[in-house]
Formats: sequence, C-alpha cells, structure tokens
Amino acid sequence: MTAVLHPRFAARRSAARAGTWWGKAWVRAVEEAAYAVEDLAAGRRLSRSGRIGQIEVDAGGFVAAVEDDGGVWTVVGAVPPLGEEERDALVETVAAEAGRVAALLAGELPHSLAEHAEEAGVELLPYGGELGTTCTCDAWADPCPHALGVLHQIAWLLDADPFVLLHLRGLPREELLARLHGRQGGDHQAAPAADPLAADPDLAVALDAVERARRVVELLEQDAGPADHLF
Repeated sequence: MTAVLHPRFAARRSAARAGTWWGKAWVRAVEEAAYAVEDLAAGRRLSRSGRIGQIEVDAGGFVAAVEDDGGVWTVVGAVPPLGEEERDALVETVAAEAGRVAALLAGELPHSLAEHAEEAGVELLPYGGELGTTCTCDAWADPCPHALGVLHQIAWLLDADPFVLLHLRGLPREELLARLHGRQGGDHQAAPAADPLAADPDLAVALDAVERARRVVELLEQDAGPADHLF
C-alpha cells in the first residue's frame, strides 16, 4: 500500500469544527482519547495555527511534524487496520447498494454504508481507545497536545474525503476500486484492468468532479487567483 501525503492546512482565525457526521464521530473519539480538557484546547489551537506540517496517511497510521515555541516535534499515530476478512466484507457492503461508490468519490460516506458494514462485523470509525499516538516531545500525557492537533486536522481531511478513513483502516481508494472492478469482472477478466472506472461512466464523472473541487481548494489556499477555468 502507498502512503498519501496531504497538503498542510493554512492558519485559521477561528476554530474549524468537523461538518460531516463521520468527521464529528472522529472528533468524539479524539475527545475520548484526550487526558484533559486543557490538552484538547491546546490541540485545537495548534490545529488552526498553521504550524502542523503535511500529514502522511498510510494503512494503520499517520505521521506529521508539529512546530511550537519549544521546537519541532514528530507525531506518529496508529489506527487498527481491518483484517483481510473485514476488508472483503467492506468491499461486499460497498457493492451491495447502487450509488455507494459514487457517493464515496463525491466525498460522502453514506450512513447506511457504515451501519451495514457494522452489521457485517466491520467498525469503520474508531473509538478513543483505538487512537494510539507517540510524540518526540517530553509531555507525559498520551495523546499530547501536538498529537491532538494532528488528530483534529485529520477530522478535516475526513470531512473532505472519506477515503482517508478507509485508507487509515487499510483499504485505500485504489485498492477498493480495483477490488470492485475485479468483483464485477469475475472469472471473465482475461487481462489486467486498465482503469477501474472505465466500466462505469457515472463513477468517472464523480471522480472528475472531486478532482476539480480539490484543485480549486489548492488554488484558493495558494492564492493563485480565479479558478473559473476549472469548471
């Protein structure tokens, strides 16, 4: 599996709250994991300070650098990845209802998908005790404010793209699409698939819309001027 390096967030004047139901569920897990309210408040301040570097997400964990007045620290986090049988069950759950893949590609995590996955024995959203972190700072609390800052920014990543959650759980976008494509092709697939989206034009349209939206966000963050040409 390939790690994905997500762009760093610029400084924000006000607290950015998770806006989606799954982003809010992630934040609840972060709050459960925190040792003290003061640590949570410090973590939120760091999350919007612009002093957290790019977050690298891979199956089962993440890593990021965090700067404060005391120096630069490295935060490493762990989220339990799904086992092979759980990943198979999740793929079946996604394929069981039309429109679920298109919803994921459009940045939505259907509540019914999470519910049906849970019924199949697959817990997508972690609880507080599953969020493990370490930091190179000398704080005794785990997670420390640096780790809590990174965890809050991950909620923003989840808000924008639920595939980040699936990636952390061990099923990144490319693998899910490839498995779905292979499932549709069955034993009749004679050659390697050139494009998992080729068999479904609706998915291709959804993915194109997502990529355009991401590019607009990048240009706005870089203050690159009007992005009307992307529409």
